[in-house]
Amino acid sequence: MQYLKYLFVGVFFGIVLVKSEAVSWYRIFEMFQFQSFHMYGIIGSAVGLGAVGIWLSKKVGVKNSEGRPIALPAKEKSFVRYLVGGSIFGLGWALAGACPGPMYILLGTGAFSVGILLIAAIAGTFVYGLLRSKLPH
Repeated sequence: MQYLKYLFVGVFFGIVLVKSEAVSWYRIFEMFQFQSFHMYGIIGSAVGLGAVGIWLSKKVGVKNSEGRPIALPAKEKSFVRYLVGGSIFGLGWALAGACPGPMYILLGTGAFSVGILLIAAIAGTFVYGLLRSKLPH
């Protein structure tokens, strides 16, 4: 029962993404072809809102759901790992037409072929977990 609030937030987030067309394959294709500002506007708005939210959280001293102060980890100095990781993520996003979160939303909207992508994403995450200790981090 305590997790019901997270379910409602997830459903609301899914509705917002569907209505804003952020889960539309055509919008994602336009973004990767640099044909439309739509997705860049959504992502830029999210980054800006997130930055303001973090700044306000620090200023006001917001606490997490367990009552502890929110602490952000120290910044990493390595740029290469973010470049490589972001490139792999972007390539997967471009090939699949969806990033991991919207896959669940697309499945919920009836695009059942996304189930194949979701199974592959879960399998990839599992394989990463098996190989994590052997990979450079």
